[in-house]
Amino acid sequence: MKLSVTIITLNEEKAIANCLASVAWADEIVVVDSGSTDRTEEICRSFPNVRFMHQDWLGYGPQKNFAVAQATHQWILSLDADEIVTQELKEEIIRELQSSPRYAGYRICRKNLYRGQWIRHSGWWPDEIIRFFRKDAGRLNNRIVHESVEVAGPVGSFFGTIEHRSFHGPEDFLEKAKRYAVPGAVQMQAAGKKGSAPLAVIKALAAFVKSYLLKRGFLDGRAGLLIAVSAAVGVFYRVIKLAELNEEP
Repeated sequence: MKLSVTIITLNEEKAIANCLASVAWADEIVVVDSGSTDRTEEICRSFPNVRFMHQDWLGYGPQKNFAVAQATHQWILSLDADEIVTQELKEEIIRELQSSPRYAGYRICRKNLYRGQWIRHSGWWPDEIIRFFRKDAGRLNNRIVHESVEVAGPVGSFFGTIEHRSFHGPEDFLEKAKRYAVPGAVQMQAAGKKGSAPLAVIKALAAFVKSYLLKRGFLDGRAGLLIAVSAAVGVFYRVIKLAELNEEP
């Protein structure tokens, strides 16, 4: 059986080469770009088995579903541009394809790294996600943020991991927290939730305590502190924005 890898991109010149190199063994790599202005397209087209195409931004889930729809093979490995498939996972996937997969989808643990450090606490491990699935059985849901694959059928697990290298400095944590605040608030509003300034402070403090103390983020050192602070900042922005959205006509 053959494998299609699907990736969505937007200005990913710093990460995409490592991602593509880690799956160069795949039968096909489909990259769907939503308007990069850096060298993303040039780098992608330098890999012989990459099919590069443009699609205006549809939202995380719909954009990834569009990429899956362009794939020509039955089995899909959906990746983010800042993720790397480890050698162990590669060998596991190849063995499974050669022996006819037993499940409709497979969970994979993602190792989040910060400046080469594997984050083992803070609620970031094990970060288990479904990324390998049969095309006719799996689909990304339409959540505005934190979209995930939903599979119709039995789901198995791989031992190999995906390495996630999204954070390289303190600014990356805070930038991501702010970037997800508005769509997160919209999602909360759609669910009928309310927000206020006092509630934003309370929830931000609770998010910090949960990440740093309850999830033992302090054992991750400086990275654990950054994760806890960014979690608090993200919650604060999200609840404040929710309050503003509910005040608008």
